[in-house]
Amino acid sequence: MAESKKTKKSSSSSSKSSFWSLNKISFWTIVAVTVLYAVSLILSAVGISFKVVGALQGFATAIMIIIVSILAWRFVRSKPFVWKVLYVICLLIVIAGIVVPLVI
Repeated sequence: MAESKKTKKSSSSSSKSSFWSLNKISFWTIVAVTVLYAVSLILSAVGISFKVVGALQGFATAIMIIIVSILAWRFVRSKPFVWKVLYVICLLIVIAGIVVPLVI
């Protein structure tokens, strides 16, 4: 009985580990975004054009939104229609929250 539990546990853990695990994607996204924000911080401190700094920060934010949107869709796709509508509304508001301040 104890051995059957061990084999079930090891087989389930091996199926969960994959090359692109959620934890790995999250970690490397944070690393990439940190590099982009650090570069924009250094450029801002040196006095480089604000448009370059803003572009780097916008790109970093876009990367995070894309990753989070994909992961959120993986959660929502098996849910009822109301969840999908809520997902789309939230995504549109986030996009508007990024674009509108850039335009104004």
